[in-house]
Amino acid sequence: MAVPPADFQCYKDDRLLSSGSAKGLKVQTERTRSMLLFDIVSARHYGVVEEPWKLIQRATQLKIIADLVSFAERLGISHFMDTLNLFMRLQEVPVTSDENVTVIETAFNGVPVRIYMPKRKSEMLRRGLFFVHGGGWCLGSAAYYVYDLLTRQMADRLDAVVVSTDYGLCPKYHFPHQFEEVYNALRWFLQEDILERYGVDPRRIGISGDSAGGNLAAAVTQQLIQDPDVKTKLKVQALVYPALQALDMNLPSHQEGLYFPILSTSLLVRFWGEYLTTDRTLEKAMLLNQHVPMESSHLFKFVNWSSLLPERYKKGHAYKSPTPGSSELAKKYPGILDVRAFPLLANDNILSCLPVTYIITCEYDVLRDDGLMYVTRLQNVGVHVTHHHFEDGFHGAFTFHDFRIAYRMQNQYLSWLMKNL
Repeated sequence: MAVPPADFQCYKDDRLLSSGSAKGLKVQTERTRSMLLFDIVSARHYGVVEEPWKLIQRATQLKIIADLVSFAERLGISHFMDTLNLFMRLQEVPVTSDENVTVIETAFNGVPVRIYMPKRKSEMLRRGLFFVHGGGWCLGSAAYYVYDLLTRQMADRLDAVVVSTDYGLCPKYHFPHQFEEVYNALRWFLQEDILERYGVDPRRIGISGDSAGGNLAAAVTQQLIQDPDVKTKLKVQALVYPALQALDMNLPSHQEGLYFPILSTSLLVRFWGEYLTTDRTLEKAMLLNQHVPMESSHLFKFVNWSSLLPERYKKGHAYKSPTPGSSELAKKYPGILDVRAFPLLANDNILSCLPVTYIITCEYDVLRDDGLMYVTRLQNVGVHVTHHHFEDGFHGAFTFHDFRIAYRMQNQYLSWLMKNL
């Protein structure tokens, strides 16, 4: 089957949850209890995961919050993403410079950005790094404390000017709004007078992002190489567990990821659905893997995991071509076939022109196979790619600053940038 049976059960349960009845509350309680039990089982299954019980505690906290917010949405109190974002805004930090880094807030072509600049004097122009935060196109900001800390460390350790961009979030905005805002901010940054103002070397500029931010970073990098009006080009791109496609929602990592920590397959589909439309019909079709029309089936060659995944990541899964969906969905929401939303759909001519690339993937991440397939496709067209796969990694680990794995991931990431940017 294209979708794990548990997802079908979720849809049955949702009808009860939406009623707000006592039986619906019982369903929600049982769902939470089963997720917590799975965490305990998965901790043993993921024997190589570092600090497993610490991860269970964090994942459990996030699941409880998500379940409560989901129940509130079904009662009609507020939108799921709006409520989560309210919690995250409470954890934003003001613009604050420290002894090593000056931080300012400004706007690039109307898009809010934070700029982190080392205080120590430099006789040379500095590296420039344009960073795009993650959060499923729905959550987070440059001011969110985990990203403020991350970009502050980047500026200090790389002796670089780091631009951390914001963009409009779902559900207020949908594709291509996020792409366009990030692209417009990047083009503004790459102007000669802007680079001169911040002391950035135009030959040493990179872009980076995690998760949905990795999606946006990859997409605007592809767009940039086709833009004749932009004279300054990027030297590198560094993508941390990027989301790169949603044509096939039955990759091995999707099949294994029903209860992966932090980001499950069903939550990933919810994020994709929010990014592309407010219509939950698309989300249901994606869970069934029946959202791409027959006339667009030629695009599956770009995301065919049976040929693009290294053997050891196939793990005995059998490839099944997705079932064609309704043409009406694609006509109504053309974003589901747009390369600006799904960078893995780019043809080889575009990919071959991309800059030196760094990609991080994690074993226990539903987005694992997106990154692995991008590595293969870039290598096949001659792009120089460095790939670091964390066997004990999970989605979100890069910004879990209190976890030892975050320290290891950030060190490898910063070491690569130090050598290549």
